[in-house]
Amino acid sequence: MEAGWASVPCCVLLACGALAAILLGVAHRLGLFYQLLHQVDKSSSRHGGESVATVLRAHGVRFIFTLVGGHISPMLVAAEKLGIRVVDTRQEATAVFAADAVARLSGTVGVAAVTAGPGLTNTVTAVKNAQMAQSPVLLLGGAASTLLQGRGPLQGIDQMSLFRPLCKFCASVRRVRDIIPTLRAAFAAAQSGTPGPVFVELPIDVLYPYFLVQKEVMPSKDPRSLMGKLVSWYLQNHLANLFAGAWEPQPEGPLPLDIPQASSQQVQRCVELVSRAKKPLLLLGSQALLPPTPADSLRAAVESLGIPCFLGGMARGLLGRDSRLHIRQNRRDALKEADVVILAGAVCDFRLSYGRALSRSSKIIAVNRDREQLLLNSDLFWKPQEAVQGDVGSFLLRLAEGLQGQTWNQDWIEQLQETDRKKEQANREKASVPTTHHLNPLWVLELVEKTLPDNSVLVADGGDFVGSAAYLVRPRGPLSWLDPGAFGTLGVGGGFALGAKLCRPDAEVWVLFGDGALGYSIIEFDTFVRHKIPVIAVVGNDACWTQISREQVPILGSNVACGLVYTDYHVVAEGLGSQGFLLSRENEEKAAEVLQTAQKRCHEGQPVLINVLIGKSDFRDGSISV
Repeated sequence: MEAGWASVPCCVLLACGALAAILLGVAHRLGLFYQLLHQVDKSSSRHGGESVATVLRAHGVRFIFTLVGGHISPMLVAAEKLGIRVVDTRQEATAVFAADAVARLSGTVGVAAVTAGPGLTNTVTAVKNAQMAQSPVLLLGGAASTLLQGRGPLQGIDQMSLFRPLCKFCASVRRVRDIIPTLRAAFAAAQSGTPGPVFVELPIDVLYPYFLVQKEVMPSKDPRSLMGKLVSWYLQNHLANLFAGAWEPQPEGPLPLDIPQASSQQVQRCVELVSRAKKPLLLLGSQALLPPTPADSLRAAVESLGIPCFLGGMARGLLGRDSRLHIRQNRRDALKEADVVILAGAVCDFRLSYGRALSRSSKIIAVNRDREQLLLNSDLFWKPQEAVQGDVGSFLLRLAEGLQGQTWNQDWIEQLQETDRKKEQANREKASVPTTHHLNPLWVLELVEKTLPDNSVLVADGGDFVGSAAYLVRPRGPLSWLDPGAFGTLGVGGGFALGAKLCRPDAEVWVLFGDGALGYSIIEFDTFVRHKIPVIAVVGNDACWTQISREQVPILGSNVACGLVYTDYHVVAEGLGSQGFLLSRENEEKAAEVLQTAQKRCHEGQPVLINVLIGKSDFRDGSISV
């Protein structure tokens, strides 16, 4: 026997071994080994949409925002059966904006599901906005069947390449059994590290039941030719691999999250640095409000620190309406005087003049989960004394504990408060400037400020009118202000309001729109009516893209493309089933009554739009014109 094997040439043995390896590889690739151990239940009517829904429920998802399409129908139907509320919008971007709002206000992952092709391309701006705002959003996208991808199917494009630059995690599910582990991994990725959007592509054949997919995939008649038989076998094997082990039990709940934390040594060095400060200043950004630190605990820590602070992004409203520590005006001057500045989730991008707003003589403590944002522009205009890559909220709790009992020079706080008072008095004087034909927008915003209840949530969507509102209208508490964030996206209003009202059903949700921004969202008043979502929209209607016009005209001498008209937006809202009001110079004396009536209609369950005809204001120099 040994002599027989010895007589076989080595090249023959190598060839046989290579052939065997190739055959084993092909068998593995075709799923033949897996099919030997895992059965296909051909009689089951279950479908992949049910697997999607069970994972969503296991992760505490309460809402799915969508614009329906045949590619994704199974998951929507299954979700509704499990008690997850399916909210359909009039455009896909709105669905993602609504999911973004849910993520920000609930501390969980917001979920949107849209159909293939143009359904997904319509979400790109909203997904990019979520990425820059660091919102954990799960986008579920339909897709052409696995067999037809790359062969020119309806709405068949390379969706993965589109979303990889926008999302922390991208995956295309190729078999029904992979739905559950893929979604669990996506949920964990969305919330770990620096939160952000994730994308899972679900081809149509992994969502529908076996018998329907079989009907679509397999030929209606048995083939007679050899090639036909081979093709039929390949299709049958593909179908078997698609559904093999589909309904075997799998864990569905959340995976552990990876949230970076500051080291004890870093916290101690920061405690020592701040303890020596005479004029400390705290800048809080949106990251401070991320889980796991509850907003109330963060608020208590900031109040315990006793350091005057500026609040930005989702941190707006953290200290309530009238906190003595919250400084609202003259941030640039305060930064130049401070000897220690804590950038708690605040980033040295355009909002801080790329770091030039900071004084070279100040000692800077920067805290951020994301290393790139932590050190952004630090090689150009600023340099941190301590750069802490970790969770901002947890860091502030530990810093407050380390500085317990520490007090600061009250003259410093009183100095900042006095500049606040002077600036706010100047704002009130601007609001009292009379206009010729239309209402003073600053006066309107002051009226809104006086009307807002303690449980209100504010949504900001616009340029000029909303930019003024950021100075005049005060959020009432933590997580009560929603704006697009660093991307500066217009069109967030309808989706943000939708998500906010669903998360906070007992709150009054007010949307402050510019008339330009409203054009993106006005059709969603149909969504508000259909889903019984009572919100109050105040539209600053100055018939212009004023924020652009103000610079374009003096610099370039033309108002081209900036002009709008005083459209009857309240009539459009009424046509969609909402309550509409017009507020103008003619009924100026009834302005407070109009706002109160709007609140009453809202409490009765009706969405409201107040169309306010305003003059153009320049908040920077106080000028008011018609």
